[in-house]
Amino acid sequence: MGVSGAGKTTLMDVLAGRKTGGYIEGTIRIAGYPKKQETFARISGYCEQTDIHSPHVTVYESLLYSAWLRLPPEVDSATRKMFIEEVMELVELTSLREALVGLPGVNGLSTEQRKRLTIAVELVANPSIIFMDEPTSGLDARAAAIVMRTVRNTVDTGRTVVCTIHQPSIDIFDAFDEVQYIASEN
Repeated sequence: MGVSGAGKTTLMDVLAGRKTGGYIEGTIRIAGYPKKQETFARISGYCEQTDIHSPHVTVYESLLYSAWLRLPPEVDSATRKMFIEEVMELVELTSLREALVGLPGVNGLSTEQRKRLTIAVELVANPSIIFMDEPTSGLDARAAAIVMRTVRNTVDTGRTVVCTIHQPSIDIFDAFDEVQYIASEN
């Protein structure tokens, strides 16, 4: 948590192994062992602040596509579909399974529904740890609470969620198990 420009996204990008430019100093350890990015990439997911989805497919098709691309080839079709159904229920998208994703602000899913779809697209890859960059940005209090319920449901499955947040309400702040405040050096 921190103000705009404090470095929340940069820190998370470095931890997730997604930072490609600049100068990174120090070591990252997981359970006391040096992080190996090749292994870490297979067990982690990343939800960007900006939702990028194909507008011409349904919610279910988005998840099916992600599952086919990201789950190991030995996972059979029936298991993939079962897993997709579980994820849709977890993020509360089951009722929207046949809805077209659409274009942001034009048609299709609302901003809050798109945020939940972004989380679901990552969850069908079955990550142990998932990074979320400001999942409530651009949402009103009600929509933010719904997205944070999805985040809490994700944590309740035993996954680790690392999340940046900007100006949370007290209810959203209280939803976190642990909070680190990042202050800019300015």
